[in-house]
Amino acid sequence: MRRTVSLTTVATLATAALALAAPVGQAAQATSHGVTVAHACAAPAKGQMACNALQVTGGTPKSAHAETDLTAAAAPSGYGPASLQAAYNLPSATGGSGQTVAIVDAYDDPNAEADLAVYRSQYGLSACTTANGCFKKVDQNGGTSYPRGDSGWAEEISLDLDMVSAACPNCKILLVEASSASMTNLGTAVNTAVKLGAKFVSNSYGGSESSSDSTYDSSYFNHPGVAITVSSGDNGYGTEYPAASPYVTAVGGTSLSSASNSRGWTDSVWSGAGSGCSKYSAKPSWQKDTGCAMRTVADVSAVADPNTGVAVYDTYRTATGWMVFGGTSASSPLIAATYALGGAPSAGSYPASFPYAHTSALYDVTSGSNGSCGGTYLCTGTTGYDGPSGLGVPNGTAAFTG
Repeated sequence: MRRTVSLTTVATLATAALALAAPVGQAAQATSHGVTVAHACAAPAKGQMACNALQVTGGTPKSAHAETDLTAAAAPSGYGPASLQAAYNLPSATGGSGQTVAIVDAYDDPNAEADLAVYRSQYGLSACTTANGCFKKVDQNGGTSYPRGDSGWAEEISLDLDMVSAACPNCKILLVEASSASMTNLGTAVNTAVKLGAKFVSNSYGGSESSSDSTYDSSYFNHPGVAITVSSGDNGYGTEYPAASPYVTAVGGTSLSSASNSRGWTDSVWSGAGSGCSKYSAKPSWQKDTGCAMRTVADVSAVADPNTGVAVYDTYRTATGWMVFGGTSASSPLIAATYALGGAPSAGSYPASFPYAHTSALYDVTSGSNGSCGGTYLCTGTTGYDGPSGLGVPNGTAAFTG
């Protein structure tokens, strides 16, 4: 049973999230630009993380039936690989070979590999299976003692796997399943992903900042030579951890639409994207904005608005197959895969710094807002850097290469 909240935008849902937090096992619903959405994961208990996936449960998203080069007869609603590759100028046909993108999530999705096969077949992508060495699933310690299943986190897992496939069809995928949604278990899963050789690790979850964050930084996220991406959140203006970690690329969210400009697409700030000034995390040396003395979220962004959402296939428990999803859970794996398309980071480097050295290789996002911050760049799209979209969205891979 899902808790229904009478709200008009996901950003409004954000401001009420603390007061109207759903009990464990339930998800909040709201409307966003004509579509109804629900959080895939239950509201987190204290000290826990929640996934940032938003499922479209009613209405017709603007991205419905966007694909034009399908091999299958019918197009699922939502953007698929061709649209995402075109929008962000990704060299997906040739890039990413030999690279492994790790997905870190909580709990088990027993149908992950089978559902991934359906998604890739639908869009004419090569098979990515355990048998051919492309796909691997492990528990948080690298073994096969998988945690219990969870339908909400399974939807998150499917979204993550599908977005890596969409942006980097040639990449290998490592799924690491944490035993629970605690930062300790998820952080252990991040360390396992790195130990197993992944140079790109996507984390589509977040929770409240705390005074423990600096300890988590050193224990789980300080991995030179590894690109670690983290969703900025779906609750509008305000910061989450681990997006606030200075060692990660915090990924904000946009609304993506086709356009008559030379690019053929346009992005604006999505009202639900997380952003802001961290309370506890220090500003990394490569971040130069002056309105926040601490770490500013986000760094870069990609599509996250459910109304311009992406196609996802998931069948575990309550899921029905093809669905449309948004949330910064979509943008984080897209950016991790874009890093992979750019090649392995050099040893000792901090890939979070790469976009700051290549700002001209990004499409700037200059419009839209995710809340109230006195009209400053921390919550408003503007020329150059801003909180909700960071430096912008990918224009090829140059901004994600050291």
